[in-house]
Amino acid sequence: METIRIKIKSALGELSCEEEQGLRQAGELIKKGGLVAFPTETVYGLGGDALNPDSSRKIYAAKGRPSDNPLIIHISRFADIHRIVDQLPEAAVKIADAFWPGPLTMILPKADIVPRETTGGLRTVAVRFPSHPVARKLIAYSGGYIAAPSANLSGKPSPTSAKYVCEDMDGRIDMIIDGGEVGIGLESTIIDLTVEPPRILRPGYVTQEMLDRVLGKVDIDVTIIDPDSGQAPKAPGMKYRHYAPKGSLTIVEGAAEQTAAYINEMAAADRAAGRKSGVIGTTEVLEQYRTDVVKCIGSRGDEEEIARNLFTVLRQMDDEGVESIYSESFSEKGLGQAIMNRLLKAAGHRVVHLPGRPNAQGWNRNRMEP
Repeated sequence: METIRIKIKSALGELSCEEEQGLRQAGELIKKGGLVAFPTETVYGLGGDALNPDSSRKIYAAKGRPSDNPLIIHISRFADIHRIVDQLPEAAVKIADAFWPGPLTMILPKADIVPRETTGGLRTVAVRFPSHPVARKLIAYSGGYIAAPSANLSGKPSPTSAKYVCEDMDGRIDMIIDGGEVGIGLESTIIDLTVEPPRILRPGYVTQEMLDRVLGKVDIDVTIIDPDSGQAPKAPGMKYRHYAPKGSLTIVEGAAEQTAAYINEMAAADRAAGRKSGVIGTTEVLEQYRTDVVKCIGSRGDEEEIARNLFTVLRQMDDEGVESIYSESFSEKGLGQAIMNRLLKAAGHRVVHLPGRPNAQGWNRNRMEP
């Protein structure tokens, strides 16, 4: 398959006539059962007609994604939600008023019109109303309902630029819309509104604290379902390994100087064994590292910068052939909760806890003592 690529230079402003025509063409491709990758405010999505079971099957095939891993339906108007959900609780309206359009997905009872192929066989449906203008125009041009996971091969870091979409999807899908770098860099928060109190199934830019202020009380599921548990995941990313670079990733918890010393010691051992090492570090500690590759994820004073850079840095480690990757750990409050969620999944929960640092609470980890 030859993949068409179009460039939207004015992704966050007024579109040119040529760009508008390109989005119309993309919408027609989706209506005909094709797949189109497109930018959102979170990461790039891989879109197909959410109400066409064949389109959902194509999405799973293109990603190499297990078919019991639910897809998120994206809408471009709040009113469109009524066609695809069976019941709309008051909590959903409150959340929509506070956070839509934006980086939040709701789990709700599905209407009969939504095929089981889109929901991974579940009777619930995941719904999101993105804020990115290109995404919203594409959804409207394609008929109003796009099923879209992230536009990467299953298990790899989600793409935050069209470069990495092309790396994974060229020749597998019909079109890639290049809208430049995304703004947030982590997938949407997912909240399950079919339980009481509502439960966060995937942390994201919309934090638990923000949701608590709207709903009063929100739980968070901080466990990952065992791949052998036989349970069906209720939201994307709950069951299977995600965000993983090609090299092995280890998260190191400790004070800054302890962390740098430990990582440098391990890098020396890697070098002696002929392995290329790399570190994901923050601005404040970067000069202390002696690994083969040093990547700055941002400043500890700017969690949004860290979130925006995380997947790109993981991809860059692959680009440079790094075999042993080490990362600093981060706060598990606010947006840090989402950052650590992605890092832990990418590392397969491989964490080294250095002496002298209190154990972080709330995460199920395979801890290793140095």
